[in-house]
Amino acid sequence: MENNLERNRDYCLSILREYTKSESLLKHAFAVEACVKAYAQKFNEDVELWGNVALLHDFDYEMYPTAEEHPYKGNEILKEKGFSEDFRKTIMSHADYTGIPRNTKLQKVLFACDELAGFITAVTYVRPNKSIEEVEVKSVKKKMKDKAFARSVNREDILKGAEELGIPLDEHIAFCIEAMKKNKELLGL
Repeated sequence: MENNLERNRDYCLSILREYTKSESLLKHAFAVEACVKAYAQKFNEDVELWGNVALLHDFDYEMYPTAEEHPYKGNEILKEKGFSEDFRKTIMSHADYTGIPRNTKLQKVLFACDELAGFITAVTYVRPNKSIEEVEVKSVKKKMKDKAFARSVNREDILKGAEELGIPLDEHIAFCIEAMKKNKELLGL
C-alpha cells in the first residue's frame, strides 16, 4: 500500500521541527538526508521516501537522547502518526543496539551515511573558510585517525557502513562530500 505521508517532505519536516529545536541536530538531519537522497538517485530508488527516512532518523534524539529511548520513542511516535512498519524499521536499524538487522539497501545507506555526514560536517568546521568546498577525502581520513577530533563520532560505524554497502571507503566519503556540497546552503556549509 502506498503511504503518501512517508513521501511528503513538508509533513516529515514539520515532525522533525516539532521535536528538534537544536540547529546542529537539524543540520545533521539535512546532511544525512542529502547523502541518502544522492544514493537513492544513484541506485534509482524512491528519492522522496529515502530522503524522508533520513530526515526523521534522529527526530526524537533531542527529547529522548538515551539508548533506552532513542530511536524507540521515535518509533512509537511515528507509528501513532501512521508511518509503516518498513519506514520505522529502517530508522530503528540505524542504531546497532536495537538489534534490527540491516537487510535492505536503504537500511544500509542510512547507517553508512549517518556518522559520516556528521564527521564531514565536523571536518568542514575546522577548514580555514569553514566551507565544504575545502573538504577532501584525504582530510576526512586524516581526521578519522585523530581520536580527539569529533570524538562522539563512531569511526567503526563509518568503516562498517561503507563495508555493509559494499563501496570502498574513499569512494563513499567522496560521494557524501559531493552530496553535501550540492546542499551546502541548507547545511550552512
